[in-house]
Amino acid sequence: MRRDQITVPTASAVADLATVSAGLDRLQSDPEQRASRWNDVLGKALPPIALLAVLLGVWQLYIVIASPRPDKAPSPAAVAGALRDAWGSGRLQEAVLTSLERGVLGFLIAIAVGTVLGMLLAEWRLLRRAAGPLISGLTVLPSVAWVPAAIIWFGLTDATAYFVILMGAIPSIVNGLLSGIDQVPPQLRRVGVVLGASRWQLATSVTLPAALPGYFAGLKQGWAFSWRSLMAAEIITMGGTMGFGLGTLLNQSRELADLASVLATILLILAIGILIELALFGPVERRMLRNRGLLTGGQR
Repeated sequence: MRRDQITVPTASAVADLATVSAGLDRLQSDPEQRASRWNDVLGKALPPIALLAVLLGVWQLYIVIASPRPDKAPSPAAVAGALRDAWGSGRLQEAVLTSLERGVLGFLIAIAVGTVLGMLLAEWRLLRRAAGPLISGLTVLPSVAWVPAAIIWFGLTDATAYFVILMGAIPSIVNGLLSGIDQVPPQLRRVGVVLGASRWQLATSVTLPAALPGYFAGLKQGWAFSWRSLMAAEIITMGGTMGFGLGTLLNQSRELADLASVLATILLILAIGILIELALFGPVERRMLRNRGLLTGGQR
């Protein structure tokens, strides 16, 4: 091309190109990302807060209109007072810390065992055909059924609580991992084989990362089962070296026929479960789905 054939863009053309580029950028950007963080927080926090306020209002309205016996239907103020009294005596802090320590440690052990077991079942088909039905059966078996056997085996010790947690969480984690692996496209493994990956590298660097959505769903369910299993174990097992957890606090309130304390403890157990879901599992899941392009604007 000769020098006299080279077209030099004019200033207006450059400005038009910049305008078009900026417009394309705006089209590609997510409106949720341009919204302020404060509006995003308000949008997520206001609906549950509003629902909670409505439920408390209905509860208080029932107390005012029906005037039930306080020992059968305590008011929201009585439940809040029971929480305040438990906090003042130090029992509430001890119960929360004890249960959280057991729940988190037991869940971490369940993750380690469940992940290894799930990978073994996924890699060895014969083993999966043999143990798969048993794992599925353990998923539907109420974990509280293990408590009597655990007491006989381990006595009134923390080992009883940990055993019940593991039996409740591991099957869910294994099934979630297997479900995620079953949805991994076979082409990914073939590419890994072509690139010379070993069986261990295929499992840890190809299969497991690709199965993360199903695996993470299993982890969420495993935590739910861990928390429920722990509460069941703490309610049934008292004495020995079991310590003082939320389940123990709930059972003591039941023995004293203190319904306000019973409801306060139930609401606290529920609140801890919701808080862990919102603060831990929710953000991790959204980030994982966003990185995979599976998160729509309305879900952010």
